[in-house]
Amino acid sequence: MAIEAKGGGALTDDVSEILKKLTLEEKAGLCSGSGFWNLKSIERLGMPGIMMTDGPHGLRKQTGEGDHVGLRDSVPATCFPTASATASSWDTELLTEMGRAIAKECLQEGVSVILGPGANIKRSPLCGRNFEYISEDPYMTGKMAAALIKGIQSQGIGASLKHYAMNNQETRRMTIDSVVDERTQREIYLTGFEIAVRESRPWTVMCSYNKVDGTYMSENNHMLNDVLRTEWGFDGVVVTDWGACNDRVSGLKAGQDLEMPSSNGKNDKKIIEAVIAGDLPMEILDRAASHIIRLALKGMQNNRPGFRYDAKAHNVLARKIAADSAVLLKNEGVLPLNKNSKLAVIGEFAKKPRYQGAGSSLINPHKVESFCEELDKTGIDYEYAGGYDLKSENPDEVLLGRARECAAGADTAVIIAGLPPAYESEGFDRKHMRMPKSHNRLIEEIASVNPNTVVVLFNGAPVEMPWAGSVRGILECYLGGQAGGGAVADLLFGDINPSGKLAETFPLRLEDTPSFRYFPGYTKTVEYREGIYTGYRYYDKAGKEVLFPFGHGLSYTEFEYSDLSVQRKGEYDFRISADIRNNGNRAGAEVVQLYVGNNESPIFKAVNELKSFKKIFLEPGERKTVVFEIGERAFSFYNINIPGWHVDEGVYKISIGASSRDIRLECKVELGDSMNSVVPDYRKAAPGYYSFAESGFEIEENQFRILYGRNLPEREPVPDEPFQQNSTLGETRKKLLGRIVFGIMKRQVSKMLGESGDSAESGLLMVEAMLSEMPVRAVGMMGGDMLPPNFTDGYITMLNGKFIKGISMMFRRQKPII
Repeated sequence: MAIEAKGGGALTDDVSEILKKLTLEEKAGLCSGSGFWNLKSIERLGMPGIMMTDGPHGLRKQTGEGDHVGLRDSVPATCFPTASATASSWDTELLTEMGRAIAKECLQEGVSVILGPGANIKRSPLCGRNFEYISEDPYMTGKMAAALIKGIQSQGIGASLKHYAMNNQETRRMTIDSVVDERTQREIYLTGFEIAVRESRPWTVMCSYNKVDGTYMSENNHMLNDVLRTEWGFDGVVVTDWGACNDRVSGLKAGQDLEMPSSNGKNDKKIIEAVIAGDLPMEILDRAASHIIRLALKGMQNNRPGFRYDAKAHNVLARKIAADSAVLLKNEGVLPLNKNSKLAVIGEFAKKPRYQGAGSSLINPHKVESFCEELDKTGIDYEYAGGYDLKSENPDEVLLGRARECAAGADTAVIIAGLPPAYESEGFDRKHMRMPKSHNRLIEEIASVNPNTVVVLFNGAPVEMPWAGSVRGILECYLGGQAGGGAVADLLFGDINPSGKLAETFPLRLEDTPSFRYFPGYTKTVEYREGIYTGYRYYDKAGKEVLFPFGHGLSYTEFEYSDLSVQRKGEYDFRISADIRNNGNRAGAEVVQLYVGNNESPIFKAVNELKSFKKIFLEPGERKTVVFEIGERAFSFYNINIPGWHVDEGVYKISIGASSRDIRLECKVELGDSMNSVVPDYRKAAPGYYSFAESGFEIEENQFRILYGRNLPEREPVPDEPFQQNSTLGETRKKLLGRIVFGIMKRQVSKMLGESGDSAESGLLMVEAMLSEMPVRAVGMMGGDMLPPNFTDGYITMLNGKFIKGISMMFRRQKPII
């Protein structure tokens, strides 16, 4: 008899009814996928096998056989701007609108859960996947993630908040142990997830590949059960990142419900054996199965066959989001442009825009609008020169010569530059913050012949700008999605007033970043020695000069801040208001930012921390009052002696500003102690966290060990230790057999790339990096039924020199479970 999914308590009743009728084998089977993207169905009970697919800035539903790294074709969908762009809008309502649109595309394609958003903190600008992430600030990360999730789930489609947690690099992401002290975990790397979970209740949370405190996240009981479920109240499905399951039974005990993709029955068998042997209580399996049944029924309940979304309307929305997310970094009176002036447009990105990142988020867009196409469409006269070759990072003197001639005769030169696809991608981290030599040289050359030079940037993360002082305008567009080219035209010609603000700091150089000495770490571990000092928390505390500060963004109008008012509503509750007036002659939007700081405590703290923000739109001459409500958490630090959130006694500064370094209004409030607990004092044991050397951030090992609270784990593997299931394929290349298998796999995956145009190089680099760092246990994810049933155990045995025994193990016949 089929089960009809209903809402509220009726849905809970359905879950219980189905669970009672399931066999042990069926319960175990539900805990892993069917193939690459689907959950298993129970046809005799009418329970569907719903589909989950990649996001997070659009739908990536693959056609035909699936893979997770974005190599195969996917259905056409709207490519919205990536998270690095949309975060810069600081507009939660806009993110919710984008979420609704993405969900509607899921409804058309029969997708029940989309994998996103990504809420990992931008610890270093080098992380290859930063284009998918929101901010260096946890509060902003949580608010923007929650807004997107609310939009998605308002349409009956589930979101998957990822990658939980401390997954802040691509290098060795599948095996690395993130060594982070407890306070830093809570204040920086978990807060964004906490806000999103509490405020938006995502249907699923995706656990990451890496270890935290020596335990893989897929089986980390403290992180999954204690923190996520018990403390934050998460009641949805915990799903692994694809191939992240290490020990299936340990994962179930720790709160990991769903392994993706399918393990082809191998791990289902382990679950059944553990229950029969008494090693896995049935109530734990029932809990996981119940979570998955509920997810499947919610997906079935919201299935809308025949639904169609409006692709044209979504393209219009994508263009609006791209425009509202772009950040005007610099403007010395050169912008907005006059549509009747003589314009030079230079740079291959003007005709072939880079609008998204590479990897599992790769969208197949309905259309792509370039800047030049938009100029042609609107009849704006311009002269074009390529300036550089996207296939080479070295300057081309012929192209440079033509570009100089083009620019010299123009009133204004607009250069479209940035980072080519091969510079940043899922699967590998950047090695530096530089743009290609060809792009930097082009900008320098054009600026030398045309004083009115404007640079438009297409990139997923901050870059060094040695030419910033030589140009009059800089517009940061990040990766603006399929309609980004039209948005650039809207902004440059003043049809839309720029209103974006940076959600991350742009340092002057890589060496200035607080994680510079510690990223990406060692072979086995990465130590987060900088602690709470990520992004502006470090730069502002150190008084370090930056290229552009957190929260920075210019407008074609000017805003005046005045009339700060603070009302105390409770011991730690405040109502703060300020008036914002548009003093210019153009309508525009301003992001008003609220920071809190306290530097009188024995515990080290940042100078200021973002605790609220609001984006408001003002007509010329209009004044609005912006109101903020903040409470105890805004003044708290995480006290490991409790352990818990603690307001320590002292005077706190509340600041209202246009960026972390453009504070317009401030006041002070005095607060009492909220917990009457001892505040940790590291001034003698770890003084490096209280004051910084001018040469850059550096923490001695013994000081970090004191902050960490225990001995640091081993950083490097023991020489000549035997291979095991978490040895990487790169490590196995020490052996001839490992090199042969790696070569076969690389060739097979490279064939899947096919003709990928300009993204081919980044695709090959991604494949090389991901294969090199993939643990042997995850090979089954790619091999599936093509591999022998005991491939992993047999292959490891062969690598360890027992070739015949390994072959025998691979093809050993499975014993019946019962």
